[in-house]
Amino acid sequence: MLRLIIILIFLALFLLFTIPYNLVKRLAGLFNKNLEGQLSLKISRFILKVVLKMAGTKITVIGLENVPDEAVLYTGNHRGFFDIVLTYSYCHRLTSFISKIELAKVPLLSTWMSYNLHCLFLDRKDPRQSLKTILEAIEYVKNGISIFIFPEGTRNMGEELTLLPFKEGSFKIATKSNCAIIPVTINNAQAIFEKSFPLVKKAHVVIEYGDPIYPSDIPDEHKKQIAPYVQGIIQETLIKNSKLIES
Repeated sequence: MLRLIIILIFLALFLLFTIPYNLVKRLAGLFNKNLEGQLSLKISRFILKVVLKMAGTKITVIGLENVPDEAVLYTGNHRGFFDIVLTYSYCHRLTSFISKIELAKVPLLSTWMSYNLHCLFLDRKDPRQSLKTILEAIEYVKNGISIFIFPEGTRNMGEELTLLPFKEGSFKIATKSNCAIIPVTINNAQAIFEKSFPLVKKAHVVIEYGDPIYPSDIPDEHKKQIAPYVQGIIQETLIKNSKLIES
């Protein structure tokens, strides 16, 4: 419990710090928009790595070199609250996460997510709003900002090494912007918090970044249904990397 309390206090102090920081950042952005984005990215990565250090998380990263130096669509399996903390720590360019609308109601956190990280919020109960969010994400990619989405639509609370069906709409971001899809497989993230709730426990997490998949290169038989095609890749990787956790 002490580890969780320390992490929460640290994050609360950081979010309070963002109030004056946002003012400074806004001034910097008047002179250099690229500097503004890079500053937010570096600070966010640093803070999240500190959180992982506090949590005692050991991370094995595979295939990060597969990510091209361009805006991409990351698609990952979703098992725990720490998934965003884990993956954003390794984003090498400005990346927007598509998060559930409930997070938009959290004071300070929502401001940091939307203003500094350009995160988008998705209301799964409102199809019209969901479509609007997807269209915004397409424009983000066209403007050089990567998108990270969890196509399962929610945290998977089922058996380990299983996946919920991937939602096809998520992949319109790639097909409409012609960006690469990067399958991201996360093993054992739930061991940090969900398995020991309300405690934060030391855990070994494996993250693998797969080869980039460009929509135009997808086999013809899968082009109309990209979701199960990408899901199959992540499922195979999930099973393969489970052996690394066991060892």
